[in-house]
Amino acid sequence: MKLKTLLILLIFATILSSCRKEETEIIQTPEDEILEANSNIAILIERVTSNDGSPDNIIDRANCFDIAFPYTVNVNGQEIDVNSQEDYAIIECVFDASDSDTDNLNINFPITIILSDFSEIIINNLSEFNTYTNSCNGENEIDDDIECVDFTYPIEVSIFNPNNELLETITLENDNQLFNFTDDLDDDNITTFNFPITVILADNSEVSINNFTALETAINNAINSCDEDDDYDYSDDDCDNCTPSQLENLLLNCSDWEVDKLERDGNDYDDAYDGYTFNFFSDGTMSVYWNTTTVYGTWTSNGFGNNLQVLINVPALPLCNNNWILHEIENCSDETKIDLRVGNDDRLRYENNCD
Repeated sequence: MKLKTLLILLIFATILSSCRKEETEIIQTPEDEILEANSNIAILIERVTSNDGSPDNIIDRANCFDIAFPYTVNVNGQEIDVNSQEDYAIIECVFDASDSDTDNLNINFPITIILSDFSEIIINNLSEFNTYTNSCNGENEIDDDIECVDFTYPIEVSIFNPNNELLETITLENDNQLFNFTDDLDDDNITTFNFPITVILADNSEVSINNFTALETAINNAINSCDEDDDYDYSDDDCDNCTPSQLENLLLNCSDWEVDKLERDGNDYDDAYDGYTFNFFSDGTMSVYWNTTTVYGTWTSNGFGNNLQVLINVPALPLCNNNWILHEIENCSDETKIDLRVGNDDRLRYENNCD
């Protein structure tokens, strides 16, 4: 009887041991799903999630930090409260009010700047400010941040101890949290994302990612896939998201457009069509009226973003005719302006008081 009992105990112990081994194998994390400190993928994640300092270059002319809201600037003698990124467009409108003046912008100190690692520093005067701007890479120079791919949130992260026992699950809600989490990785634990996750590329397409190997490939492929807009010309990228329908809605729903700016081959023809009104129709035709005269032509638009083309052909008005590129749609005060350009020498800007 004792022998029989011992045998049963041995069999039970063997089965229990086998189950434990099987359980350990089930929760064993694959190597391509482990995030290790200072690994290539960890460094890439930090570069993608680091704070991008370029959106406010119209103010600070510095790519490696931005200024925390709110603060106040003086633009060409006008005080402007900057409470969000939307206020950068107000500053641009003041700059664009005249093409012949010298633009000046002064920051009212103290301000707080946010560095690429999201740390914050109080700046009390222009001298301190210049110390930080001088430490940034210059206009359009290569920097560490990667702006052509973004993570979608939330991202769940699981942390195991060396025995593959789950310690905790963390939910990350934004770039700041993911950057700091990756920067503080603990070598003593096993860290993994709860895949799949989704990243967004520069063309707004989404890619589902199932492990860190695939994530590393996606980020490396995206690094040079877009213009990171690290220059200081705020208005040169205003049409990143322009669409033909957006342009068409403006041209069709607002009547009596006027020529506000016209340059051909570097020559100024602003007054050539003074008093002329331009109207665009959904069938691709357009009319131009002045005094008692009306002439007709055609227009089409195609493309997207900074490569949206507008073909205008009015035989009686040759200075207007070109395969223009939409440079900017500008809303300042009660005016709407559509700025069309070809190269550096040709420009046609329509203006309308229509909202």
